[in-house]
Amino acid sequence: MEMERPDTTIQEADNKYPLLQSIDSPADLRRLPQSALPEVCSEIREFLINSLSKNPGHFASSMGAVELTVALHYVFNTPYDRIVWDVGHQAYGHKLLTGRRELFATNRKFGGLSGFPNPEESEYDTFTAGHASNSISAALGMTVASKLQGESPRRNVVAVIGDASISGGLAFEGLNNAAITPNNLLIILNDNDMSIDRNVGALNSYLTHINTTKAYNTFRYRIYKLLKNMHLVGERSKGSILRFNNSIKSLLGKQQNIFEGLNIRYFGPFDGHDIDRVVRVLNDIKEMDGPRILHLRTVKGKGYRPAEKDPAKWHAPGLFDAVSGTRIGDGSASGPSKWQDVFGETLLELARNDKRIVGITAAMSSGTSMNIMQEAMPERVFDVGISEGHAITFAGGLAKEGMRPFAAIYSSFTQRAYDQIIHDVAIQHLPVTLCLDRAGIVGEDGVTHHGVFDMCYLRPIPGIIISSPMDESTLRSLMLTSVSGNYGPFVIRYPRGKGNDAMWREKTPEVIPVGKGHKLRDGKDVAVLSIGPTGRWAVAAADRAAAEGISVAHYDMIFLKPIDEEILREVGERGVPVITIEDGMRDGGLGSAVAEWMADHDYHPEIIRIGVPDRFVAHGKVPELMRECGMDEDAIFSAIKKAARKSAV
Repeated sequence: MEMERPDTTIQEADNKYPLLQSIDSPADLRRLPQSALPEVCSEIREFLINSLSKNPGHFASSMGAVELTVALHYVFNTPYDRIVWDVGHQAYGHKLLTGRRELFATNRKFGGLSGFPNPEESEYDTFTAGHASNSISAALGMTVASKLQGESPRRNVVAVIGDASISGGLAFEGLNNAAITPNNLLIILNDNDMSIDRNVGALNSYLTHINTTKAYNTFRYRIYKLLKNMHLVGERSKGSILRFNNSIKSLLGKQQNIFEGLNIRYFGPFDGHDIDRVVRVLNDIKEMDGPRILHLRTVKGKGYRPAEKDPAKWHAPGLFDAVSGTRIGDGSASGPSKWQDVFGETLLELARNDKRIVGITAAMSSGTSMNIMQEAMPERVFDVGISEGHAITFAGGLAKEGMRPFAAIYSSFTQRAYDQIIHDVAIQHLPVTLCLDRAGIVGEDGVTHHGVFDMCYLRPIPGIIISSPMDESTLRSLMLTSVSGNYGPFVIRYPRGKGNDAMWREKTPEVIPVGKGHKLRDGKDVAVLSIGPTGRWAVAAADRAAAEGISVAHYDMIFLKPIDEEILREVGERGVPVITIEDGMRDGGLGSAVAEWMADHDYHPEIIRIGVPDRFVAHGKVPELMRECGMDEDAIFSAIKKAARKSAV
């Protein structure tokens, strides 16, 4: 991947980091004395503060994982030994230590470093990490593959699971399999008591109260080393010794450890910011056979007081003053609201008038603005943690008993709940409103976070309603419409960021006929069919075309399913070229639906489909990515002119 050169201000700042500047790979780190590691950690934190204050990214998670990151690369022989990160929010320090320090100023910029671990970017990034809970399963596959291939020397594989990812169902599936599959996997639980918002659930409470005494750990280490030196610990005896060890621990701790209940050796919890102790423990356990879990307690935002005090707001704070901690442009300025805030305020408004309405979010209360209703009606909002599949089935259960749940989940995260949408909601025609935040191209978070697949994978589901508002008022009306009848699953997708109408609060929501679009302008040369906020770019492109004498008919479809057949018939009978525009994959969404309907009804207009091409889109600012994908106003205008020329022939 070709990278942009970094901002010179960051290069000059390297002079402030003498140790970090000397580290171009983990091998350089390993040549330092262990006594130098605290200073390396301090320099990494200072570098991150200065860099991210100017070039925003995920802040608090990486600040909390600095000692862990340094210890891992110091103890293990990376990249031969594998580190598998979960949710790449934690991995900025990892990037700095693996040859990307001078490129870090390009982080999350178009053509620059990815904000998440990316195997195409570096051999040290062993597996894609954007969503949560996949590290244990992936790392287990790696260590089993190494064992099957007889690699020598032994390849250590470490899964680093944090930011509450352990609460996800996939993590437990991985743990269950790790317990019964011969492997030498080391799992590090980076327990910072957070996902983005405060972590919730019984598991979080359990992890918070786990306590292992120093005396117990010392006793266990000594016994293990003694038995190993006496050749009394082997594969055959390991199971019985582990069960005995677990019994001793349960007796001393007066509680059963959930991990050791699975016969996975558990160590901790330890202070994850005590670099010397973390290094010592890693050295003690790295050559042990069998699956192990090291539990480290860390502080999200560690080393920067504002982030420690409010880690949720400092998860991705945007621009800020490095000295004072004042956030710059935090969204409080006047002007249009964020789409998520329109959703949050409207949900509370609807809930006050309808006692059946409840809210569900999956560890994204503030990210989806579900916190607006949560603060006013805490008993009617449920944060289920990083458990999207459970969120949907839970919503189905609520709906089955007469409630009207609104489940607000990021579009890309909803991919993990596909079976539940079909099996637990759609088959039973349950009235669950699924609000897909961050739908479409999302920008700097890149390939793992773009919400571009939802229309394609949801459209084939029988009985589902799929909608996307062009403006804030339509979002409010769609939310009202979803609870105005017994419609079954009702999907509303909307983008990240700010809308376009600062006056949306003054417009009263109205029930919209399901499956009906709206003609925005009439025309005879070209027909444009758009869905969602892409319609605004189409309006601007049509205005430009009109200035050049091209007559454009423009329809805001609003609904992908059921699609407005009256509009399609009107367009089909005109026989003019048709341009479809959507902020989603070009194959399988609106354009495909229009082409299928036209073919089924024996209409044969030329159809030009504008949407995300058949490839994964990298990271960058939304306008940059729209231009790259041929979806921006200029691309639409060019398509209109080209279609009009053909229409005139």
